[in-house]
Amino acid sequence: MGRHLLFALGLTAALAACQSDTSSLAPTRADPATAVSTQNANDTRVAKDVFGFLPAGSAQRPEAIGEYARGCQAGAVQLPETGPTWQAMRLSRNRNWAQPVTVDFVQDLSRFAASLPGWAGLYVGDMSQPRGGPMLTGHASHQSGLDVDIWMLPPQRLDLTRAEREDISSISMRRQQGAYVNAAWTDQHMRLLREAASDPRVARIFVFPGAKVAMCNWETGDRAWLSKIRPWWGHHYHFHVRLACPAGDPSCIDQAPPPAGDGCADAQQWVDNILNPPPPDPNAPTTPPRGPLSMADLPGQCALVAAN
Repeated sequence: MGRHLLFALGLTAALAACQSDTSSLAPTRADPATAVSTQNANDTRVAKDVFGFLPAGSAQRPEAIGEYARGCQAGAVQLPETGPTWQAMRLSRNRNWAQPVTVDFVQDLSRFAASLPGWAGLYVGDMSQPRGGPMLTGHASHQSGLDVDIWMLPPQRLDLTRAEREDISSISMRRQQGAYVNAAWTDQHMRLLREAASDPRVARIFVFPGAKVAMCNWETGDRAWLSKIRPWWGHHYHFHVRLACPAGDPSCIDQAPPPAGDGCADAQQWVDNILNPPPPDPNAPTTPPRGPLSMADLPGQCALVAAN
């Protein structure tokens, strides 16, 4: 595929990704007949208006249902607002809910973060709504309880008030539109990302292209973890961790595994195109904007989750 077309396709994907975090969402693993029923085929309600106002998780066994960007979650648990090595941010959004495996992962990673010089633990951004599903604003993914945003800002204290958690902001790690990291990027950031990517529960981590290239240049030992680090637009104030479907969860649809290899050459090409973008290809395919998902667009089980 020509370089011009590659870049044009990247720009098209970027427009769709500004609010979505939905890179490489090819579904795998679950039998669609099992994962998606049709009991809500005629339900025209806007799904975000159904799921966006539910205050608590459903009284069901934990289950990640459907796809990361077209699903919901049953039996979610809430990450405690404050723990010994973490704080959940932006509490007014009520997005610190997830599947138990995701909450366990966050707590485990936060303990590692607290071992890094200058880090008291983690500031945890958006996870999912209490029953997942499409959000009123922001992400198109984070729907099935298996996604979490981790702030790039190293916590200096873990006693922020609710008001402080609304007002404080993370810090950007990028310069030159994401082609490079800036002076705020540290060895500790790379060690934290390596720890997260080395966790077998993790399927993908999205971060801006310059960070991926920096990690490719930094790693001198085992490079297997780098395959899970995926360059994606934005993701310079936080990195986005996506967990694989939990074992024994038949309604969960995994995405395809990362391509073979460490992915460093692809990340470098992305950076080269940021620095020297070719003119857009007028023949490049375009993706029409997606309207709000209806309840009929979600797995049939999601109607029961919303009503439970």
